[in-house]
Amino acid sequence: MFVKKQIEAYALGQHIAMSAHKARRVIDQIRGRSYEETVMILELMPYRACYQIFKLVYSAAANASYSMGSNEANLIISKAEVNEGTTVKKLKPRARGRSFPIKRPTCHITIEVRDLSLPEYVPRNFLEWSKNPKCQKTYTDVPYRDMYSNGGLWDKK
Repeated sequence: MFVKKQIEAYALGQHIAMSAHKARRVIDQIRGRSYEETVMILELMPYRACYQIFKLVYSAAANASYSMGSNEANLIISKAEVNEGTTVKKLKPRARGRSFPIKRPTCHITIEVRDLSLPEYVPRNFLEWSKNPKCQKTYTDVPYRDMYSNGGLWDKK
């Protein structure tokens, strides 16, 4: 019997003040690449979105090393997606008392990294499973409740 093991970690950036099209231009370049190659690409690209995406890639790698104990040399970018966020709408005053709409788009970026050195399925150790207190049934003492009482303020004597 095998158990599925966690081999992926992610970082999520929400409400980043930039258009989703501009972020996708950079995300398409790093999807499927290794962590070290991705960091090098993001440092050398001239776009404004690179800094925000670099912070998310770095955070996803830190999450992977903390939660799974993985090395950054074994990580690849398994999933990278950009979704549109809320659009901040403002009005700018123009000539002759008129107003002009200003739209500031935002986006949500998700970066998921995968560790290639970890096996996806590991065999279950039944001896450890039976000793685990979370797997054993525990019975708690439930206090006696009168079926005609709802436990409100007027039921107390």
